[in-house]
Amino acid sequence: MQNNRQINKNGELQHLLTIEGLPASMLHHILDTAESFVSVTEREVKKVPLLRGKAIFNLFFEPSTRTRTTFEIAAKRLSADVINLNIGASSQSKGETLLDTVNNLSAMHADMFIVRHAQSGAAHLIASHVAPEIHVVNAGDGRHAHPTQALLDMYTIRHFKQHFHELKVAIVGDIMHSRVARSQIHALTTLGVPEVRVIAPKTLLPKGVEHLGVHPYHDLSKGLKDVDVLLMLRLQNERMQGALLPSAQEYFKYYGLTPEKLALAKPDAIVMHPGPMNRGIEIDSSVADGPQSVILPQVTFGIAVRMAVMSILAGS
Repeated sequence: MQNNRQINKNGELQHLLTIEGLPASMLHHILDTAESFVSVTEREVKKVPLLRGKAIFNLFFEPSTRTRTTFEIAAKRLSADVINLNIGASSQSKGETLLDTVNNLSAMHADMFIVRHAQSGAAHLIASHVAPEIHVVNAGDGRHAHPTQALLDMYTIRHFKQHFHELKVAIVGDIMHSRVARSQIHALTTLGVPEVRVIAPKTLLPKGVEHLGVHPYHDLSKGLKDVDVLLMLRLQNERMQGALLPSAQEYFKYYGLTPEKLALAKPDAIVMHPGPMNRGIEIDSSVADGPQSVILPQVTFGIAVRMAVMSILAGS
């Protein structure tokens, strides 16, 4: 997959398909832009006219509530016209190809496509076929990438920790099947986090994961020692093939985040989760709702980050 398709000849962001290959300066630009939009979400009138008259199509070929809703809210706060496609009841279910669907929507003067698809590379395929004035945002493709989730995670870390260059960050859970984890790893290493740990059973860690610049751990207690940020992941049961774990209860016993295990991290460590959460499987409710949890601020910041991405793309 070509990542250079994301940057146009003027060095501007043309599409957001993956964090991989984007320079740190571009990530900081998105985070800085998001900062300016956080205040918009706190106003009585939560709108700015930056995307007035623009048509943004939410193409979700895979179920999603949180991501689709935050993209829709973000687009509406930028004053765009938002069209949500019910793909299950659309031409896709009648045999139309993905590109035929996109071509027909492009003929309706679409300005931007927000794409979630079960197949890795779907957003890249669309980006390679649309006209130069149309922008594509990957809202999650297969096991490959979820760039806006990683960006809102980075914004949350920067908000609570101010900087990246002295942090120890642990990503805990189903690394093997998680597009979020891949995007998080690329973002954290690009932004200069000196130590990124991935903690999971052997069956849920990809072979050669250390080549991404991370330190693998199979023991949660050892992996959590002195970390500043914990990024919890849910078990991606829908993407697993075969029995990779004995049981959910067994997983929680060894890898579920409880107050006792959290105490191994730094006293001011923050706990994050991209959602949806499986309480009692990867995280205990007392942690999810506890004072170190920043899970709900992540959701709030997600709107500002997605506003930033869309406004930057529309300006390129």
